Amino acid sequence: MKIHRAGTTTGVNCLNFIRCSYETHAGAILEIFNEAIVNSTALYDYQPRARESMAGWFKAKEDGGLPVIGAVDSLGHLLGFASYGTFRAWPAYKYSVEHSVYVHKDRRGKGIGAGLLQKLIEAAKEHQFHVMVGGIDVTNSASVALHEKLGFVHAGTVRHAAFKFGAWRDLGFYQLLLETPVHPIDG
Repeated sequence: MKIHRAGTTTGVNCLNFIRCSYETHAGAILEIFNEAIVNSTALYDYQPRARESMAGWFKAKEDGGLPVIGAVDSLGHLLGFASYGTFRAWPAYKYSVEHSVYVHKDRRGKGIGAGLLQKLIEAAKEHQFHVMVGGIDVTNSASVALHEKLGFVHAGTVRHAAFKFGAWRDLGFYQLLLETPVHPIDG
């Protein structure tokens, strides 16, 4: 995957995109994950994750050849990250991925999520995927708007998919069709 270390995204000063590593970024990613778990419906999880969980998370990404893209400022502070993984486990889904984008709570609304998602789309094309799917809580209007801005379309909603914060949560699916792969094959 080609990620340019130097470069900016419109509206964000000195934003660099990097490949995240366990050694350097696990703590910052965990902090972003846990804030989202405790304070939002971005993750349908109840309990903050333990530091030890990050080793397995990074190993699964590495073993699968899956990107973990970070946005860092000029001082190297992680402002957000994005990744994708298997959409469904059966072989015929091999050209589809489910992605996620998380931005530090103090950095939202500054174009970081858009930059990360654009880099993730580039990575998916480079790796010859055809469909990117994002599962978004339907009340998360900022994430819905971001995805629609980058060409994702609503593909359906699973009503009452989860129960969090004392209420049933509806999960909307947004997808982007990519022109890759040029020559898909069965098997």
